[in-house]
Amino acid sequence: MSDSVLEEYIGRLADPLGEPLVRELNRIIRRTQPDLDAAIKYKILMYGLNRDFHTWVCAINSGRRRVSLNFLYGVMLEDARHVLRSGSSVLMSWDFPFDEEIEQAAVAAYVADAAAKNEDYKENRQAVQDAAYAAAEQAGRRPGSARS
Repeated sequence: MSDSVLEEYIGRLADPLGEPLVRELNRIIRRTQPDLDAAIKYKILMYGLNRDFHTWVCAINSGRRRVSLNFLYGVMLEDARHVLRSGSSVLMSWDFPFDEEIEQAAVAAYVADAAAKNEDYKENRQAVQDAAYAAAEQAGRRPGSARS
């Protein structure tokens, strides 16, 4: 990834207090998975294998109070630290308040896990989504759907 993509993203931050976290997460991602390509998509800094941003691996999303590390198919990850919060469908996010110190090894492990599961997700996307929907409904996180 060229530094210009990172610098462009940083130039668009909603709150400049997120800049150190964005830079640190980017550094960890790049060291852990140097083969990931980066681009700004949907106003987030997205990382994908082989320029595949449809089934991206992870993304950095900076808001007004925190920076989030998003995993498109986060429901497939081993969340040993119990840090991931549910997003939409299969997406999970790890949130970092601006004043939080990042544990590099832990973030690297999550990024490596996500990259390793990229092909599995692409090959089994519908089954992963169906299982995620069913688990969310069972846990009461999704209203039941009226299927015929």
